[in-house]
Order: sequence, then C-alpha cells, then structure tokens
Amino acid sequence: MRQSLITFDYSRLNFVATGARIQRWERMCKGFLLFFFLQILLVEGAHAAKLYQRVEVTDPFIELRTGPGRSYPIFYVAERGEKVEILKRRTDWFKVRTERGKKGWVDRARMENTLVDAGVKRSFRDLLVEEYIRRRVEIGFGVGRFEDETVTKARAGIRLGEHLMVELSIGQVSGSFSSSRLIDVNLVAYPAPEWRVSPYFTVGVGRFKNTPKRTLVGASSTEDTSANAAVGVRFHATRKLMLRGDLRTYVVFIDDNRSDDFQELTFGFGFFF
Repeated sequence: MRQSLITFDYSRLNFVATGARIQRWERMCKGFLLFFFLQILLVEGAHAAKLYQRVEVTDPFIELRTGPGRSYPIFYVAERGEKVEILKRRTDWFKVRTERGKKGWVDRARMENTLVDAGVKRSFRDLLVEEYIRRRVEIGFGVGRFEDETVTKARAGIRLGEHLMVELSIGQVSGSFSSSRLIDVNLVAYPAPEWRVSPYFTVGVGRFKNTPKRTLVGASSTEDTSANAAVGVRFHATRKLMLRGDLRTYVVFIDDNRSDDFQELTFGFGFFF
C-alpha cells in the first residue's frame, strides 16, 4: 500500500482556530455594547418623564418658600388635594413644583404628611431612596489587586435609566517589572436599584497599555484592545456616599491569535449627584 502524501499540521489548525475565536469574541463584545447603547438612547426620553415623585397634599395647606430655610419668605400656598412633584432635596428641605408650575421649598415635616398616587404616605427614608434612585452622575475611586499587583482606579458614570449606567474607568497597575494603564467604557446594570445593598453587573471594552521598567533591556511598550466583565455589590452608606466592590475579568487581545486573561478585585467609594 502506498503511503499517503497528505499530512495535517494539527498545531497550525488549532493556532488558526484560536485566532478566529478571539476575533469573533471581540466583534461580539463590541456589537453587544453598541446595541445596548443605541437601545438606551432611544428609550431615554420615555424614562425621563418618570424621574420625579408626585405626591398629594393632605394637610390643609403647605407653604412654599423661595429658598431652603425658614428665613426665606413664603410666596405660595398649596392647598389640600393639590399635587406637587418633588424635584430635589437639600438637607431637610425639598424643592417641589405644583400643578400650576410654582416652584418652591417645603420642609421635611410637611412633606411627610403627603400621599403618593396610591394613597399611602411616604416616609422620610422613602424620599431619600427616591433621590438616590434619581441620581444622574457618579464619581468614584478604588484600590485593589490586579493579579498580584496593586491597582488604583478612578471612574465617572452617567445614569441612562433606572437600571442602567454608562461608566468611564481609568486604572493604573504598578508592577515589579512593568506598569499598566487600563481605560474602559462599561455598561453597568443594576437589577435592584432601590435596595440599599444591591448587586450590579458590568460589561465593557477598552485599551490596555503595558510599559516595561527601564531596567528591562530590549522590552517595548504594548497597547492592545481589551474586554471585561464584572459582578459587584454596592452599598448606599449615607445621603451622597456609596461603597462598592467588584470582581472583574479582563481579556486582552495581544494579537489576532493570542489573548491573555487577568483577574481584578477592587474596593472603593463614590459620590452621586
């Protein structure tokens, strides 16, 4: 029997297949984020109308002042049965808007004697939660471990809806032989935004730049595309302060045929407005 002249280089096939899977995974991540960003922008207008809590006056009347304090003069009186919207809070004062478009400040004691559309009272704690859920902007800082090295991070986010936020994150990894910088754009999902202790999930893409120490001869800097996914927990500590921690996995695409995985664990704090 004549020996076949056709041979297969299985290592080469696996190498090419691995590269093809990496390319497909990278395209899927970018497409996934783009799809969600477009969907969020389309429905943002629909959510905007639901941001303000509307309550009904149950006292004989409530007095609206020109500023958040008793030293400010009373300029309007809303009578029993009139509906007002809560716009924002400053210490124990709430800025409201009446059905006639009058905007003024009401103290906390009067606001606690109001009813929501369902006919039940809202407690002071409920009003604080509403302010927390309606936040528009977050900024925060964190520290942790990126594999075996120290990482510091700064982030800023803009709320897109009750359950979603888009976030820009910048991280710096200080290693023994090199330093790395991570810049990511992430989509953050909050399945239970009203909980004081609540979980969240993120997916994102970005750039990963690695710079070797000068003591390494012949080494050069590299910059590659990265994707990441994380799960975390957020705690509403005080009126404007949040604490959070997350476990994140990075995939860095070194080239078309090779990728590296990294684990990151961080804890930090943030403020919202």
